[in-house]
Amino acid sequence: MDNKKSFYKNVAGIALPVTLQSLLQSSFGVIDQLMIGKLGSNSIAGVGLGAKFSSMYSVLLSAIAAATGIMVSQYIGQKNDKEVNRSFFSNLFIAAGLSIIFSILCLVFPEYIMHFYTKDSVTKQIAAGYLRIISISYLPLAASTICATLMRCLDTAKYPLYASIISVILNTLLNYILIFGKAGMPEMGVKGAAVATVVSQSASFILTFYFMVKVTLKKIKPVFLWRFNGERKKQYISILFPVIICEFFWSFGENIYTAVYGNIGTKPCAAMTLTIPVQTLLIGALSGLSQAAGIIIGKSLGNKEYDMAYKKSKKLMFYGLYGSVLLSILLILLGKSYVNIYNVEQEVKEMGFHILVVFALVSPVKVQNMILGGGIIRSGGKTSYIMCIDFIGTWLFGVPLSCLGAFILKLEIPYVYFLLSLEECVRLVISIILFKKKLWMESLE
Repeated sequence: MDNKKSFYKNVAGIALPVTLQSLLQSSFGVIDQLMIGKLGSNSIAGVGLGAKFSSMYSVLLSAIAAATGIMVSQYIGQKNDKEVNRSFFSNLFIAAGLSIIFSILCLVFPEYIMHFYTKDSVTKQIAAGYLRIISISYLPLAASTICATLMRCLDTAKYPLYASIISVILNTLLNYILIFGKAGMPEMGVKGAAVATVVSQSASFILTFYFMVKVTLKKIKPVFLWRFNGERKKQYISILFPVIICEFFWSFGENIYTAVYGNIGTKPCAAMTLTIPVQTLLIGALSGLSQAAGIIIGKSLGNKEYDMAYKKSKKLMFYGLYGSVLLSILLILLGKSYVNIYNVEQEVKEMGFHILVVFALVSPVKVQNMILGGGIIRSGGKTSYIMCIDFIGTWLFGVPLSCLGAFILKLEIPYVYFLLSLEECVRLVISIILFKKKLWMESLE
C-alpha cells in the first residue's frame, strides 16, 4: 500500500505541475487567439500560420528537452552527478544554437516562409509581421525549457510552474494593452500580441533561471561539463539525433498539413486555426503524464528495475486513457460555445465545431501515443524506435491521406482532418507491439 501511495505521489508531484505549466504555456496561444479573434478571419489565419512555423522550432526544442530528460533521469537513478551536469549543459548549448538559427530565418525571410503557407496577400503580410517579432522569444524559451527539464528530473517541478503563472499573467495584461491600444499605448493589433509574447517569455526565463539556481544548488553540485568522449558521445548521439530527426519530420508534416489547409482556402484555414488553442489545451492537460512517464520510468530503468518499470508504464497508460476520454466528452458538449466566442463568419464557426468533434474522437489515441511513444519507450534511450514509428505514421499515411482528401477527393476540411488523423491509429498499433516486446527497457551505461 505504501509503495502504491508513493507511486501516486510521485506521479502527481511531476505530472500536476507539468500539466499546469503546459496549460499555462498553451494559454499564450489561447489568449492571443481569443483577443486576435476580435480582429477578423485574416488576423486569425495570419497568427495561426505564423505560430505554425514557430511550432517547428518548439517541437525541435521539445526534442532536445526530451533527450535531456532521458539522460538526466537515468543518471539521477544511477546517482551519477557528473553525467547529470554534462547532459544538462550540452543540451542547453544545442538548444541555444537551434534558437539562433530559427531567429535569423524568421527575422530575415518571414515573407518567403509564409509564401509556402498561403496565397492570400493580406494574410501573408500579417503572418510575416507576427513571425518576425515573435522569433525574438526563441532564445529565452530555449534556456527556460532546458532549465525546467532539469528541475522536473530533480523533483522540483513546482518552480517552473511558478514562473509560468507570472509570465501568463503578464502576457494577458500586455495583450490587452498592446493589441487594443489601452493605457496610452498605440493600437498594435497582431504585432502587439507578438510583443506581449516576447516580453512574457523573457520574464519566464529570468524567473526559471532564478529558481533553478536557488533549488539546484541544494540538490546537486553544478559542474560545468559539456563535452562527451568515446562511448558516451556515441550514446548521446544515438539518443539525441533520432529524437531531433523524428520531431523535425513530424513537425514538417504538421506544416504540410497547414499548407494544405491554407490552400483549401482562407475560411477553412481560419476554422482550423481557431481550434488549435483548444486542441493544444486538451493535449496539454495530459502532457504531464507523458513527462512523468519519461522521468519515473527512466529512473527505474537507470536503477535496472525492469519489472517495476513495465508495471508503472501500464498504470500511466490507463491514467491517460481515462483522462482523455473524459476531456473528449467535455469538448463535444462545449465545442459550439467555444467557436461562438470568435468574431468570424457562421460558416467558419460551423467548420470549426466539426473539426473539434473530429479531434475529440481521435484525442484518446493521440494521448496514448504521447505517453507511450513520447515518454515510456523513449525513457530507455531507444529513440530510434519512435523515429521510425513517427516517420511511418506521418509520411506513409498522414501526408498522403491529407493530399488525397484535399486535392483529389476535394473534401471539406473536417473530413480532410479526419483522414490524416488516421495516422495516429497506425502509430499506436506499432507502439503497443513494441511495448509488449520490452525491447526498449535498457539502462544507460
